Amino acid sequence: MTDPGTPSSAMPVRRPARRRDRHGRGLRGPLLPPNLPGWKTRGDKFDDVVLRSVRRLERRWAKQLDGVEFAVEEVPPSDPAPWEHRTVALGRYFPADSASGLTHRIVVYRRPVLARCEDPEEIELLVRVVLVEEVAGMLGRAPEEIDPEYPGEE
Repeated sequence: MTDPGTPSSAMPVRRPARRRDRHGRGLRGPLLPPNLPGWKTRGDKFDDVVLRSVRRLERRWAKQLDGVEFAVEEVPPSDPAPWEHRTVALGRYFPADSASGLTHRIVVYRRPVLARCEDPEEIELLVRVVLVEEVAGMLGRAPEEIDPEYPGEE
């Protein structure tokens, strides 16, 4: 008789199934291991760019940005704000709504940003500009005050 607290030798050990492709030629699995750069999707890389820019802003404005959510969406909604006629939004600030429990949110739209950029450096710069402008609008300050290196209108 076995003790209920000890595993029984009669209990089958469950092993993960080894799956083969449908022609039986090899194991299914990722082509690249997660530690290689090619593992990340374009969306993941864009998220990393936004995260770096947010961290940069939070180093200087940590107290004012406490509780602000930053997000990335593919495209802006089809119902633009009244002031956004004839333009495609690159980012948007949504004020907090205590009735629904939502905090302040700043959203960067991935596709419109990528459509305006040709290389990774441009993406980095445009994301930074969009975030600085949205944070400036939220805090009621000039973008140059938020980020002294803000390129502004040239």
